[in-house]
Amino acid sequence: MVIKFRSKLLFAVLSLIIVSIVGFGLLLMQLFGTYDKEEFISSGKKQAEKAASYIDEQGGMKKVLERETVTNGLHLIDDGLTLIDPDGRILYQYNLPSKVTESNHHKYLELITAKTGEDFIEMKGGFPIYYFGKPLYDEAKVLEGYAVITAQWHDIRQLNGFSWLILTGALLFFLVLVSLMISKLFNRFTTPIEAATNTAIELAKGNYRARTPENPTDEMKMLTTSINILARNLQEMETSREMQQDRLSTLIENIGSGVLLIDSKGYITLMNKAYKNLFNVSPSVFLYRLYYEALPFDEVISLIEDIFMTEKSIKKQMRLSLKIERKHFEVYGAPVIGTNDEWKGIVLVFHDITELKKLEQMRQDFVANVSHELRTPITSIKGFSETLLDGDLKDQQTLRAFLTIILNESDRLQMLIQELLELSKIEKQEFSLSIAKLDLNALVQETGQMFKRKAEKKDLAFTVEASGRPIYIDADPSRLKQVLINLISNAFNYTPAGGQVWVTVQEDDHYASIYVRDTGIGIEKKEISRIFERFYRVDRARSRNSGGTGLGLAIVKHLVEAHKGILEVESTPGEGTTFCVKFVKKQRKMK
Repeated sequence: MVIKFRSKLLFAVLSLIIVSIVGFGLLLMQLFGTYDKEEFISSGKKQAEKAASYIDEQGGMKKVLERETVTNGLHLIDDGLTLIDPDGRILYQYNLPSKVTESNHHKYLELITAKTGEDFIEMKGGFPIYYFGKPLYDEAKVLEGYAVITAQWHDIRQLNGFSWLILTGALLFFLVLVSLMISKLFNRFTTPIEAATNTAIELAKGNYRARTPENPTDEMKMLTTSINILARNLQEMETSREMQQDRLSTLIENIGSGVLLIDSKGYITLMNKAYKNLFNVSPSVFLYRLYYEALPFDEVISLIEDIFMTEKSIKKQMRLSLKIERKHFEVYGAPVIGTNDEWKGIVLVFHDITELKKLEQMRQDFVANVSHELRTPITSIKGFSETLLDGDLKDQQTLRAFLTIILNESDRLQMLIQELLELSKIEKQEFSLSIAKLDLNALVQETGQMFKRKAEKKDLAFTVEASGRPIYIDADPSRLKQVLINLISNAFNYTPAGGQVWVTVQEDDHYASIYVRDTGIGIEKKEISRIFERFYRVDRARSRNSGGTGLGLAIVKHLVEAHKGILEVESTPGEGTTFCVKFVKKQRKMK
């Protein structure tokens, strides 16, 4: 159990007071004992002188002993009285203390007679008996004997013991009274000190909400007020620090780029969530390791070493392998230097620019494809026009053939430009659909009628299988028809004569589906993911000869996504392809 500050201080003060009082009492008793003893000896001497004076007044020791009435006057002496001759023989004895033995009494009387020539003789007769002797002379100044007073110190010892008892009682009463007064006084001063101490302990533990009570009349007001001001300042600083820490943590954890922090010794000390997701690493096996042991990329390690050596920021684009995938990153590294030019470490930021690189590549491919697609019809138009200008225009058959080619190439050029504009319009964010309730069966049958003659011309078996009852969905009728036209046209273009094309409408509890199947050339599995790219063709020669632009499936993909539909493709090379478009059905209201 921890002794409180108040108890320690009270115990120390009371101990000091007790020691002081006991020491003072001992000093007083010593002084009192000395004074009492001196008074006792003085009284004994006075009684011896009184007895000697009385004997002198009565004419000497012989006359006093001869007259009984005079002897009775000696009984006025309080203590014991003994009259002896110069040889030590007892001539008269009265009121001898009971504790005095005959042998000791005679021994001390002989000692007194041996000290002749002295006016005053005192002798301890063994504790607590004292002997006070006074020589007696006759008129001729001849020694007659001695008057010896025998007194006990017993009464004085009792007086000292009683004095000790009184002093002890007074001391205890004084201690109790002082203890109460000091305790009350200490409570007034130590309570705020203890409260301030407890508050300081809580502050040291990090509890900055702790406060100590303030009393406007308290002598410790300055202390308690200062402690509370310190606590409030610490709380504000801690709150500000936590806010800064939360903001920094939120920023680092939610930033879209990967962040690494390396200390001055080369150990990785921080890794944000984006880095973990990008590189699929675990903090438990990555953090607090040396960077050249943890990082598997030589380019990144080289960049870090360059920053350590040059102490300058470096930005570099890298292509890093992540298992089976290769991604492009723009890595920015900068040194972290403290206020006193103290080297703290390095921060690395990994910007994933893979999509930007893909977009850049797509842009380059798009420009190349557009240039190529435009060059072919323009070259044909230019070539046949020059031929007509240089040749004989009177040959009507040749002239008609050349003009027909020029017209077809112009139509192809116009279709290409129209579909490019259409695709650009669909891809814009502000593109919107004119949603209306429509019957999917009716739309499919209406569109199928448009391809009857073309199917006969290409010798294709074209079948439209609609559901037996209306299937309603929310869609843009014109855009949905555009999707069907592109899919059916694509099936016609890639199906040889004698093949078959089916358009089927099906439904389940949630979706209404359109299937466009053909028995055409099919698509390799590795090419399925690319058929929706602009200008991508499975068979470029066949596609160009069919009059396609290479943009039809790209338009289909964007329109289906705009309807929040699902587009699926299944294909087997040499057997045919199936496109499936799924739309969420319009829910019928329950009556």
